[in-house]
Amino acid sequence: MTSSGPAADAARADFRALLERPGHAVDNARAAISRLEAAFAAGDLERTAELEAALADLHRALEQDDGQKLGGKSAEAARFIGRYIARLLADA
Repeated sequence: MTSSGPAADAARADFRALLERPGHAVDNARAAISRLEAAFAAGDLERTAELEAALADLHRALEQDDGQKLGGKSAEAARFIGRYIARLLADA
C-alpha cells in the first residue's frame, strides 16, 4: 500500500530538498531523517520494511562518539543511502 495525498507528496519533496540543499551531507541527512520521522508520526507516509532497513543503515552511518567528527565516508554513505531512501519514498 502506498501513501498518497498532498501531505505525502510534500514529505517526499521536503526529504529530497533537504538532502540536496547546500551544506554538509551529514547535517542534511539528519534534517531529512527528522522530516521523514515527522511524516511517519503524522501518518503522512507509511513505514515499510525496506524504508526501516534503509533508515537503520543511515542512522548507523551517522553515529558518532562524543567529540568525534564524521568524515568523508559518513558523508558519502549519507548521500548514497539518502538517495536510496528517496527512491523508496516514491513507492511508500
